[in-house]
Amino acid sequence: MQTSKSSRETVLGAIRSSLPKNKVEHPRIPFFQRSDERLKTEFERHLQEAGGIAYDVATVAEAEAKLMTLHPGAKVICSAVSAISGTRKAEDSDPHEFADVDVGIVRAQFGVAESGAVWLTQEDLVVDALAFLSQHLIVLLDPEQIVSDMHEAYRRVQLNKTAFGCFMMGPSATADVEATLVHGAQGARSLNIFFLPFSQAPVLPTSTAIESDLSETHGSSR
Repeated sequence: MQTSKSSRETVLGAIRSSLPKNKVEHPRIPFFQRSDERLKTEFERHLQEAGGIAYDVATVAEAEAKLMTLHPGAKVICSAVSAISGTRKAEDSDPHEFADVDVGIVRAQFGVAESGAVWLTQEDLVVDALAFLSQHLIVLLDPEQIVSDMHEAYRRVQLNKTAFGCFMMGPSATADVEATLVHGAQGARSLNIFFLPFSQAPVLPTSTAIESDLSETHGSSR
């Protein structure tokens, strides 16, 4: 036997009838005082505390050279940025295909100085799994795109324009077992930030040099 009014309707009706007649504005988040430390310097300091390292690279060619220096044994370099080709392009495909990626390359929209974190969306990663299945991550970041704190960061986040987004701070880390810090337990074993301005993105990559180096490399960084 059905009742004329469901419990759900009863509860919702009670809530609606109890709402205040006058609308109450959401509290405004104030602008907090920033530290005197330069945003880039503060970002680098907190990134290092989280286990990551930042490098200044002036050009795409310099970024590719630094990549090969950091990961000379990498066989599979999967890139989600147009400026650097790597050995494989991130495409909208089965996430399982990223299981053999040694180095993943992505570009973050902005960084957060107070934590050393970067903001990445589904559009930046192309395939979300690239950020978590890659053994090592290299994140390109325009040094002019660093905000002071999370309050300012959330003013830039536009969740209505993406299906997925996350703040990523340093490599994967856990210390659950015997309070021993372990990197790479649930994700990337290392995370390096390359400070490369957006203005350098259109520069054509020297991918032939990377492929030449990789063809002479034996072994893997995994």
